[in-house]
Amino acid sequence: MIAFQDAQVQVNQIEINPFHQREADLENATARGNALLEAWAPFAEGKNGIFTNPILTEIGVKYGKSAAQVILRWNFERGIVSLAKSVKKERMAQNIDIFDFELTTDDKAKIASLESSTSQFFDHDDPASVDRFVTFVKTRNI
Repeated sequence: MIAFQDAQVQVNQIEINPFHQREADLENATARGNALLEAWAPFAEGKNGIFTNPILTEIGVKYGKSAAQVILRWNFERGIVSLAKSVKKERMAQNIDIFDFELTTDDKAKIASLESSTSQFFDHDDPASVDRFVTFVKTRNI
């Protein structure tokens, strides 16, 4: 329960991907037991060669899976819901086809090595970045 209100947050949608893993946020949510994390941009919108990353593709080859499937499985095993966007039926089918393999401790350690602790988009803690984002949204009536 939140300290000063009766309503409890059910889902916290934040940027989570192999380059920005948010372990402290996951530990906090788990310890409090009051919010499920949902990965916004689990594929980092394709930035930094995520779909061809040697670590993710190597793990994928081991299981006959794509880098995207490895990422979705990694989040699933961490108890994180992934918000994966696709307009292609074959990719939608691949995105759900993650339940016939499990990542090993070694696989997870390799993925952990990709952590940069940096947003792939903008600094969410910098007031100027937040102001630019707000202005962007307001000018486009989003």
